[in-house]
Amino acid sequence: MKLSVIIITKNEAHIIRNCLESIKWANEIIVLDSGSTDDTVAICRKYTDQVFITDWPGFGIQKNRALAKATGDWVLSLDADEVLTPELQAEIKLVLQQPRADGYYLIRRSFFCGKLIRFGDWRNDKVLRLFKRESGQFDDSPIHEKLLINGKTLNLKALMLHYTAESLDEILDKTNRYSRLSAAKKREQGKKSSLSTAIFHGIFAFLRTYVIKGGFLDGKAGFILAVIIAEGTYYRYLKIGIK
Repeated sequence: MKLSVIIITKNEAHIIRNCLESIKWANEIIVLDSGSTDDTVAICRKYTDQVFITDWPGFGIQKNRALAKATGDWVLSLDADEVLTPELQAEIKLVLQQPRADGYYLIRRSFFCGKLIRFGDWRNDKVLRLFKRESGQFDDSPIHEKLLINGKTLNLKALMLHYTAESLDEILDKTNRYSRLSAAKKREQGKKSSLSTAIFHGIFAFLRTYVIKGGFLDGKAGFILAVIIAEGTYYRYLKIGIK
């Protein structure tokens, strides 16, 4: 079975090489870049000649654009900050020899500022990323897009590593950007909010990830991450009511 890997990028020079190294064995690598100003495009072109420069219509549409360029029987969708472990690479190769489903979930372990996060909202994290090309498509959501599979799905066992942010500035910038996009999506869906709603959801988000889901077991990093998740939730609901 031929495997195509699709990646969307923008200013990922600091991390993209590790991702590409882990999938350089794939039959095809397709990269859609939305205007990087660093060395992302140059680095990607060392691994594939299928690097395309596009505008930015949102996550769902961009991933469908990349999917439309794939020619493999199977597609693996990755973010630039995700890396396949050698064990996962071997498992994917084995699965593609005798697939038993139309899509597969990958178990993901995430790092925050260099610290492996084992608890909180990121525990038991799995993402649907490997799928038969003719059986899958992304929805058009501008953020938190979903991969829709027409058929059976199963879980793989080996791990994928996710290097979410190398610094507080990076994660805070991402939190602000994602809360803005998410709020815009909620407003389009007719959602409404208020200051009291934002405060309630922010407090609950902290308690959920730090206390209920055991984020405190990750030490200082767990507390910082719980605060950032709470902050992102608070701003998302606040921005729903403030354009």
